Amino acid sequence: MTHADAIFSDRISDVPRSFIREILKTTVRPEVISFAGGLPNRDLFPVAEIEEATLHVLRNNLKDSLQYSTSEGYLPLREYIAARYQKRHGLAVHPDEILITNGSQQGLDLLGKILLNEGDHVILEKPSYLGAIQALSLYQPRFETVPLLASGADIAALAEILQRSSPKLFYSVPNFQNPSGISYDDTTRRAVADILRAHRTFFIEDDPYGELRFRGKDQPSFRHYIPEQTILLGSFSKIVVPSFRLGWIVAPAKIMERLVVAKQAADLHTNFFCQKIIHRYLTTNDVDVHIATIRAAYGRQCDAMLQAMRKYFPPGVSFTEPEGGMFIWATLPEGQVALQLFDKAIQNNVAFVPGNPFYVTPGEYRTMRLNFSCVDPGTINAGIQRLGAII
Repeated sequence: MTHADAIFSDRISDVPRSFIREILKTTVRPEVISFAGGLPNRDLFPVAEIEEATLHVLRNNLKDSLQYSTSEGYLPLREYIAARYQKRHGLAVHPDEILITNGSQQGLDLLGKILLNEGDHVILEKPSYLGAIQALSLYQPRFETVPLLASGADIAALAEILQRSSPKLFYSVPNFQNPSGISYDDTTRRAVADILRAHRTFFIEDDPYGELRFRGKDQPSFRHYIPEQTILLGSFSKIVVPSFRLGWIVAPAKIMERLVVAKQAADLHTNFFCQKIIHRYLTTNDVDVHIATIRAAYGRQCDAMLQAMRKYFPPGVSFTEPEGGMFIWATLPEGQVALQLFDKAIQNNVAFVPGNPFYVTPGEYRTMRLNFSCVDPGTINAGIQRLGAII
């Protein structure tokens, strides 16, 4: 370690850079067809409705909207979120169980602060969401990984980990997972809940994509099965706009008390002005109509990508077929390395994310994530044709 490096904490040295953010720097050329992002489609943002909501907040009680606010978040917004859980999931969530955060990413950071000591065991899916790996790595846990099957977590592997290491947390994206697009089926959800019930492990159910289902039927939340062990993370980023950075945590009272303290220490409260704007938008528009538009668009784009992959990818490539969300996960033939393929793809003006950043152990992985939410069907066909030829 150099003298300059010595000023930094051990914890920050162990946190990986956002590989995806680095990749995006290579995709800014207009000739590059990029499947590398994870962004909502900007053409689907409710621009006029957000403008109306903003003007309303500006013209009504503006001084109050520009003042400091409570750490827990704007109460009418928390009441709206609670009512939506009841409407969509049949879950009885009290507004006092909800904390408004700077995106669900801050929720992960706050949970790490209040629950993890160095060396504590944390279960991640394999592969797992890069943002969770980054956020939780700051608290220097020992990661355990449970493989994902087509139906969700590998139950036998999960049981073995729980028995061996007594982890504090199991972080999961059970609906249209990032990066794999996989969803837990009902049988797997019940089995996971049954196993966790016998352990003192909290299940973090991160659900940024749950409302983006374009086929199949909704699956129950883990809060139905293990309410005292389930912590929910939610976000308006994928269903309204991401730039407001508005998310939330739903947690049992004993967890929420400590979360509020951690939130106060971090930033006092989430942007109150934006909370007021999004509440106005949600209560004066039919958000379900807006979400239906997003679902239909993403469904068309996903179908276009799947059809192109079946047509242009060689037989040795396998891939998931998600029922919602924003991503398809592909596995290359034996002997191919996704990172090497990425270099060749960029030379041919097409981009994807190699699987490497979604694993906590280094390796020469054959997997890659493909995003379909920001590319029209014609461009998807052209990009997948290029990528198939390179493979």
